[in-house]
Amino acid sequence: MKSASVHVVRWYCNQLFALMGATLVLGGCMVGPDYKRPEATRIPATYAGATNHEWKVAEPRAHLPKGNWWEMFGDPELNRLEAEAASANQQLKAAFSRLEEARAITDITRSGLFPNVALSGEYTRQRTSPNQPSVLSGNAIGKPSTFNDFLVPLNLNYEVDLWGRVRRSVESARAQESATADDLGTIQLIIQAEVAADYVSLRSLDTEYAIVRSTIGVFRKSLDLTLDRRAGGIVSDLDVAQAETVYRTARAQLPAIALQRAQFQHALAVLIGKPASSFAIPERALRATPPVIPPGLPSELLERRPDIAATERRMAAANASIGVAKAAFFPTVRLNGMAGLESVNAGTVFNWSSRFWSVGPSLTLPIFEGGALRANLRFTKATYDETVADYRQIVLTAFRDVEDNLSAQTLLASEYEEQAGALQSANRQLEIANDRYHGGLVTYLEVATAQNLVLGLERTVVQLRGQQLVTAVALVQALGGGWQPIMDDGASSKISALPPTK
Repeated sequence: MKSASVHVVRWYCNQLFALMGATLVLGGCMVGPDYKRPEATRIPATYAGATNHEWKVAEPRAHLPKGNWWEMFGDPELNRLEAEAASANQQLKAAFSRLEEARAITDITRSGLFPNVALSGEYTRQRTSPNQPSVLSGNAIGKPSTFNDFLVPLNLNYEVDLWGRVRRSVESARAQESATADDLGTIQLIIQAEVAADYVSLRSLDTEYAIVRSTIGVFRKSLDLTLDRRAGGIVSDLDVAQAETVYRTARAQLPAIALQRAQFQHALAVLIGKPASSFAIPERALRATPPVIPPGLPSELLERRPDIAATERRMAAANASIGVAKAAFFPTVRLNGMAGLESVNAGTVFNWSSRFWSVGPSLTLPIFEGGALRANLRFTKATYDETVADYRQIVLTAFRDVEDNLSAQTLLASEYEEQAGALQSANRQLEIANDRYHGGLVTYLEVATAQNLVLGLERTVVQLRGQQLVTAVALVQALGGGWQPIMDDGASSKISALPPTK
């Protein structure tokens, strides 16, 4: 003979399955609006110069591949720093934890779709009062009684989701979880871009430092030569003073460059999760060149931006919250049940004859809430409208970011070419000034002027190269990642082309 506990569990399971089947039939209704992605803004197929503008439905695709875009710079040291940042950056770790929190909240919310079932065991020893009324006569029972009560109840509580309150809550939680995942992607992209930009800036300063240090050596030789010429009575003290001024002015530039480099090095240390005092990057000249930006970058690349995707998911969450607020106006139906075993003797508590059960529904209908339900509904609708405006604003800002950096790439390339040409002319000017000075035709002032001009232009050219690289990083960030995985799939073949960045 099977034990009573097995019979009770089997019976209760049968009732539970029947209850869930009835819920599936009754729970098909959900109040509140179904989510539809809103129109974002007038989005061109490409960026500058497009003529066919249409309203575009939001279709964030943050899951699309972004690739290790920093590898386009061809720098192993940068690749290593990016890998360290990915594994040790504390902001990323915090973002991962927030994602785990969001996943847990989704699981907690989803648990409302299922019954709460709890099994407990109780024992009490009780004495009744002789003066308590009899349930039959209403008179005092006349004598006390003392007895044991062994109770093993299985309790069930379940909200029948007739109006979709729980399902809308789950829908909102899942959308919030997706938004949190996209927030993580945003932080990852920001960290990657900061590492790349800081590293490029540091290498640019290394190049500047090397140029100034090399120039100082030339200026030192010029000063020594001028001292020798003064000793021979060829030049005056004025020439010596001018040569020494040029030399010391150049030396004074080194500490400022070193300070900027130290600041970028410290920033990189924080990004890869290391103390600034224990982190150092050996000096090395900038070797990377600006990447070639393909013509006709498709606007669909913007859909990979995780911040856009996160904002869109928050719209979905806010939309689902409207349904939750509307469901609060309707009755809440719960099914409560209890079954188990009860006996005054421990030896008979698990007998089948000791079984008991009770089951029944409960209904709660809000009558007066002081306007709280209507206010909450207005709040959720206003929150949704806010997220729609936020989404459209972030799309507009994203296009501005891309256009700014595309323009910067073009204009910086043009400026770089002009400054490089000016540097060539300045070097010729310096050669002529040196020849004229050694021929006794001019004072050292003309040489000093030419030397300072060359040094300034050399630093400017290096700075422009660094700005081009930093702008390329900013463009990658604005696009939501590198373009290579998408462009390799031929995405640009169906769109009109932009002039390539030089």
